[in-house]
Amino acid sequence: MRIPEVQKLIKSKDIDAFMFTSQPNVFYLSRFHSTHAYAILTPSEKYFLTDARYFDRAKTQLTDWEVYLIKGNPFKVIKNFLKEKGLKYIGFEEDKVSCTFRKKLKAKHVRWVGFSNFLKGIRVIKTDEEMNIMKEGVKRSDEIYNELLNFVKPGMTELQVRGFIVSKIFEKNGEGESFPAIVASGEHSAVPHWETSRKKIKEDAPLLIDMGLLWKGYCTDFTRTIYIGKPSEEFKKVYEIVKEAHLRAIEKAKVGNTIGDVDKAARDYIEKKGYGQFFTHSTGHGVGVEIHEFPRVYYKGDDAKIPIEEGMVFTIEPGIYLPGKFGVRLENIVVIKNGTGEPLSRVDLELVVL
Repeated sequence: MRIPEVQKLIKSKDIDAFMFTSQPNVFYLSRFHSTHAYAILTPSEKYFLTDARYFDRAKTQLTDWEVYLIKGNPFKVIKNFLKEKGLKYIGFEEDKVSCTFRKKLKAKHVRWVGFSNFLKGIRVIKTDEEMNIMKEGVKRSDEIYNELLNFVKPGMTELQVRGFIVSKIFEKNGEGESFPAIVASGEHSAVPHWETSRKKIKEDAPLLIDMGLLWKGYCTDFTRTIYIGKPSEEFKKVYEIVKEAHLRAIEKAKVGNTIGDVDKAARDYIEKKGYGQFFTHSTGHGVGVEIHEFPRVYYKGDDAKIPIEEGMVFTIEPGIYLPGKFGVRLENIVVIKNGTGEPLSRVDLELVVL
């Protein structure tokens, strides 16, 4: 992992150590899953504090960390630990902890310094190992989608289809969903984040599938919109617009452009075709150990100006949503490899009609 870069960053901030409390960052740094653990890094040392539920496993797995048992009040343990180690100026994730948490960590011998999204500049660039993990996860996601095409039938409920997806994730040794799968039939597909329901899948209607799985702690994210029955000319027209917008966004996903350029490519095309008001979200988002990571792929805001770099991984997912009718979204995870954007999924963008 990129621990030396994190330690160098800590040193550059003129602090003695940084305490990571959020589960995603603790996992990112340690590759250890725990619901109650703290990773404390100094410019030269790595400490992992956890309770008795995880302590023995942590001692076994984290052989290059100093692992400490949290016994009793965790706040007292942390303060005593910092005092014992002579650590006085400590960074913390101010965007991840509550006011109550901060108050309980106050101590005369410690000065806490808050940082927001401290690791974003490091986590945004994936290593070859990370990209290989995500590629393997996407391969399994593709397999599930292809099997789903032979499973889904009109009259099934949306939740039955989600149940199929979840069962297949575990069958393929995934760790679970990376987010609750969206299965949206008919006019439900016009709601970008439809909550999968007990309603039946319609015949002669679109079916939007947005799904992802966890593989070795990393998220996948994938969307296709298929049609059950005979698609209308309007649907086919909208589908082709979204597909072309997706391809144009991928063309801009390369070193030398900005994150905003990717969004603009998709958004400008959809607007040109007269559907701009029906594209209601950003073109994508970073993805990794969390389903939504930095940066947001959008033409507005600070992230828009960020240069695209080798090793970035983000989604491209333009969509058009016609209220009361239907919606179309097509999504791939794209990695920046050898300067250009490469979709991880091997599922093409052609319209599937069942």
